[in-house]
Amino acid sequence: MGADTGSGGNGAHPTDDRSGGVDTRLGVTSEVATLRAVLLHRPGAELRRLTPRNNDQLLFDGIPWVERAQQEHDIFAGVLRERGVEVMLLADLLTETLAVSGAARVQGISGAVDARRLGHHLADELAAYLRGTPAPELADILMAGMTFDELPFAPDAASLVRRMHQGGDFVVDPLPNLLFTRDSSFWIGPRVAITSLALPARMRETSLTDLIYAFHPRFLGVRRAYESHTAPIEGGDVLLLAPGVVAVGVGERTSPAGAEALARSLFDDELAHTVLVVPIAQSRATMHLDTVCTMVDTDAVVMYSAMRDTLSAFTIRREDDYSGRHGSGGVSMRGPEPFLPAAAEAMGIGKLRVIDTGLDGVTAEREQWDDGNNTLALAPGVVVAYERNEMTNARLRDAGIEVLPIPGSELGSGRGGPRCLSCPLARDDT
Repeated sequence: MGADTGSGGNGAHPTDDRSGGVDTRLGVTSEVATLRAVLLHRPGAELRRLTPRNNDQLLFDGIPWVERAQQEHDIFAGVLRERGVEVMLLADLLTETLAVSGAARVQGISGAVDARRLGHHLADELAAYLRGTPAPELADILMAGMTFDELPFAPDAASLVRRMHQGGDFVVDPLPNLLFTRDSSFWIGPRVAITSLALPARMRETSLTDLIYAFHPRFLGVRRAYESHTAPIEGGDVLLLAPGVVAVGVGERTSPAGAEALARSLFDDELAHTVLVVPIAQSRATMHLDTVCTMVDTDAVVMYSAMRDTLSAFTIRREDDYSGRHGSGGVSMRGPEPFLPAAAEAMGIGKLRVIDTGLDGVTAEREQWDDGNNTLALAPGVVVAYERNEMTNARLRDAGIEVLPIPGSELGSGRGGPRCLSCPLARDDT
């Protein structure tokens, strides 16, 4: 069922442990507890759509060598499996979902076929074709897109849209950023949150994630968190610092309104008691909070040294009203104040250990750009990191952190490290 269960000696749970139709293994309460199951997306045909003309619009800094990106991703997935992590692949889950659910087909096609751009005549014709397309082919089209040259029916002389587009123009846009599964969903406690992505090139990703969680048999009965979707928020900006304590970056991708809506939703559902809202620069280099800071142990973070003393936070706390219930207005806010002490206080620890990126300003800037801060914790004190960030990895090891290095020369062309590439589905309770 779209999953590759790794063997290993780390006590991974059984693949199918359900109660009342719900997979009881699913759920995440921290960044560093032992990882049991993860959602990845192996690079595919969608990356072959990137050209020098469209890579900026599609949010890539270069044209990746797809075969090498696949090799690097396979190494990443292999490291996880060797540590007993069950790896689920998005393409497999999507194909299986489309095979078993007509409603999922309707939702996926509706999200991909834009009548406002194609006109109703061409949109209706394409949607009708896609409804009869086998699940594997339909999944490929929803991920990799389709050009006008690839339309499976003869040109219609009456279609102005078709006459005015070049053959290589997209009828269905590709989704090369599916690679970064962290952003379109994240888990908090036993619930999954489907996010609202900010930039046009990524907006449709959530429609695919949404239908997988809604219709795939593995996720039947899973409840949702944060269903507002009124303002942008992306998973790369959300760090689960400790059970009940969430940090949310606000910058290029997540808005203040999105952060506040998420905080109030988590409070209402009793999934968190404290949310730290962390302003970050609205720039490509710091697009998400996890590009400047990730957790590597229960009391330690790896952080871009240039922001260590300047990163701040607004602290939002859930407050009980006089009746003991959590009302929509039952919150307190303070700040801004320095992030590190605010986070330690919210987590109930004396101090957060900080491991700086690099050894000097130039090295730190280079390794931050190459996702040196973007690590994925497999257990407390055990992280996956790109091998190219030699100085940061050495500092992590010197601090007692086990580093599992993976190649990322091609995977990193879309600006994302091991954390960006992964959506944890199940971690042990802390």
